Amino acid sequence: MKQFKIFTLTITLTMLVYKSSAQDANKTSFSLQESIDYSLKHSPNYLNAELDLKSADYRRKEITGLGLPQIGGSIDLKDYINIPTSLLPAQIFGGPEGTFLPVEFGTKYNATAGFNASQLIFSSDYIFGLKASKEFMNLSKINVTRSKADLVSQVSKAYYTAIISKERLKLLDANIVRLKKAFDDTKALNQQGFAELIDVERIEVQYNNLVTEKDKAEKLIGLTQSMLKFQMGYDLNDQLSLTDSLDVKGDFQEMSISKIDVTQRPDYQLFQAQQLLYDIDVKRLKWGYLPTLAAYGSYQYNAQRNEFNLLSFDKNDQNKQWFKIALIGVTLNVNIFDGLQRNYRIQQAKMTSQKNQNTLKNLQLGAELEASSASVLYNNAYLSVSIQKRNMELAQHVYDVAQKKSVNGIGSNIEIVIAESTLKEAQTNYLSAVYDMVVSKIDYKKATGTLVK
Repeated sequence: MKQFKIFTLTITLTMLVYKSSAQDANKTSFSLQESIDYSLKHSPNYLNAELDLKSADYRRKEITGLGLPQIGGSIDLKDYINIPTSLLPAQIFGGPEGTFLPVEFGTKYNATAGFNASQLIFSSDYIFGLKASKEFMNLSKINVTRSKADLVSQVSKAYYTAIISKERLKLLDANIVRLKKAFDDTKALNQQGFAELIDVERIEVQYNNLVTEKDKAEKLIGLTQSMLKFQMGYDLNDQLSLTDSLDVKGDFQEMSISKIDVTQRPDYQLFQAQQLLYDIDVKRLKWGYLPTLAAYGSYQYNAQRNEFNLLSFDKNDQNKQWFKIALIGVTLNVNIFDGLQRNYRIQQAKMTSQKNQNTLKNLQLGAELEASSASVLYNNAYLSVSIQKRNMELAQHVYDVAQKKSVNGIGSNIEIVIAESTLKEAQTNYLSAVYDMVVSKIDYKKATGTLVK
């Protein structure tokens, strides 16, 4: 009964995971957060960073295994086609002094089977190798965080670029509708003799320019969505729709420029972790002058036969026995003089460590400058959004007035052309300011290490 319950639970969990994966695979509508979540599961670069972390964990376990007992087994079989010959003094057998008698010692077949074991007792390289493996694990984790921050930044920028392109297309559509009405009205007035042909042609030129610009904007939307798909790890041939809208009221507010805590940045943490590794390497080399101590042991059986009957065993027959061999021992390796090679390696390691410290200092200065620059750009864009939004509203009002005047016959059509051009420019400036504000905020969060947790 218990096994049946476990089986049922396993099947249920498997179905839930499969259902979740299927929904993820068939999903085509994404908010910004959903796009980020999707990219964290499918972006090749981020997945590689996670694989590097797993590989670092296996490497740490591999190094740990060096300090555990090493046990092996072996079987060795020899067939002496020519039995080794030894020279014995001939005088032992009554021969003349100073001469030697060649004698073949041994049997044609020899076999050895057994186990051997060794245990590292003390090694400075192993001790510091363990410390380095732990720091390398930490470095790999930081690298995953850095890759995540880069990915979130790229996906967010691509998402907002696609949204702003859609907003620009909506504004162009609205402008085309308005200008088409003005064109039709002016053309009708021209046919009735109340407007000149040049007025119709002016508006037609403006209208054709807007239609051409719309075609370009539609192609640009496809390009921006392809870029977003690429950043997400999404199939470029699949449909993708964005559910978020351009909301400049959200959590946008003017920033105060203060001292930046660069220790929150993943890239700074990465160099800090590297600094620890370099310092460990210097200590490892210094401690390398200490001796290495290891214990070992071996337990074997040996057989020597003139016939190939190694599997035959008879304790009463000396020619059909396996003889036991057992030993234990310790090995102490001491570095007495190496031509000062290790000393020079220590100096090189110190130079590498100092270079990394200089890089850390330079990174700190650069990070503070980057964050300050991003905050200034953000505040400027934040102020510009309000101004450009007001300009867009004023331009819209001017256009509406110009159109009413034209309809009532008290204004010229050239006013409509100028007002429409001014409105389109104000709309473009507004969207550019919104994009600058969004991007600079992302850059500020990335520069201060607060983009991801």
